[in-house]
Amino acid sequence: MEALTAKQKLSANFLKKGISIALFSGLMYGFYSAFLTLGMTKGVWGDWLGPNTAGLSALVITYLLGALGSAVNDTCSAIWAILFAGYKGKLGDFFRCLKTKPGAVMVLAALIGGPIAGTAYVVALQKAGSIVIPITALCPAIGAILGKVLFKQKLDKRMMSGIGICVISSFLIGSTSIGGDAPEGLVLGLAIALIAAIGWGFEGCVAGYGTSMIDSEIGITIRQAVSGLSNLLILVPIFGVIFGGSINFSTDLVVKAFTSGPAMIWFAISGLCAFVSYMCWYNGNSMCGAALGMACNGTFSFWGPFCCWIIMGVICGIDGWSLPPIAWIAAVLMMFGILTIAMNPMDLLKKKTTVENEAA
Repeated sequence: MEALTAKQKLSANFLKKGISIALFSGLMYGFYSAFLTLGMTKGVWGDWLGPNTAGLSALVITYLLGALGSAVNDTCSAIWAILFAGYKGKLGDFFRCLKTKPGAVMVLAALIGGPIAGTAYVVALQKAGSIVIPITALCPAIGAILGKVLFKQKLDKRMMSGIGICVISSFLIGSTSIGGDAPEGLVLGLAIALIAAIGWGFEGCVAGYGTSMIDSEIGITIRQAVSGLSNLLILVPIFGVIFGGSINFSTDLVVKAFTSGPAMIWFAISGLCAFVSYMCWYNGNSMCGAALGMACNGTFSFWGPFCCWIIMGVICGIDGWSLPPIAWIAAVLMMFGILTIAMNPMDLLKKKTTVENEAA
């Protein structure tokens, strides 16, 4: 009986630790968003995105610089991931996994979540600010729908209710774009944020297969390395040709971005936060289950705007980062919707009661 009680207590502590780690991933995602945005106001980025725009066209500023910002962040994040894998003695596993089918699946997930969703996220942040973050938090709802369509996964009434809550929340956030006080570019930013949500939802479906068969730390390293390199070597040059007229144009911007010390300090921090966020998300999922882990990570719909407001608005004193009350309410409501998709919220109370009874 004492052994059984000890085992039950250990299981309960393991679950609580997993929930704490998954919740921490949402917080770190908020800081990643804030420091990334801050980095894109410093050094050469201040010239490119400032009032004079350094002679760059609107298309270059919106799309090429958005892709470049995502590329710099993901490259920094990949470096942190590779350093961590080397510290853990897993670099050999990293290269071996690249040759396997699960590794190829992770590469596909990285291509979807990096160049497509990641760039859309950065562009949306630049166009509309932190109000787009709760929109991108629709990815669990979109992932649930795609899982039903692509993999015939379960989609019951409770999950449909959670999706409905998320959709209503997104409409509440979108309502802030109605009226004369809405900032320029808000509608476009919200639309681009939806692209990011779709991309991340699809990535979650694809990556779920890959991470079920390889070490989560190796999966993170593959994801971040492929995302950074594909952004830097594929998407940015393509945008350079389309919007700048030549690859040399984008190459010049890349060199200036990576040699801008005042900005790279913050990109290094945002890359670290992104790496820690993904690592905690995967670890949390393995400890408390993918459904509950996904719900806990989805709290970035609140932490994202909050961290941007603290870092950009309160600490740095940059205007435009405060959110209307309806956006805060919608962000919290979306967190509840995400939790409903992942699990029955009443189960948390049941588990707590069960643990207390077992302990007694």
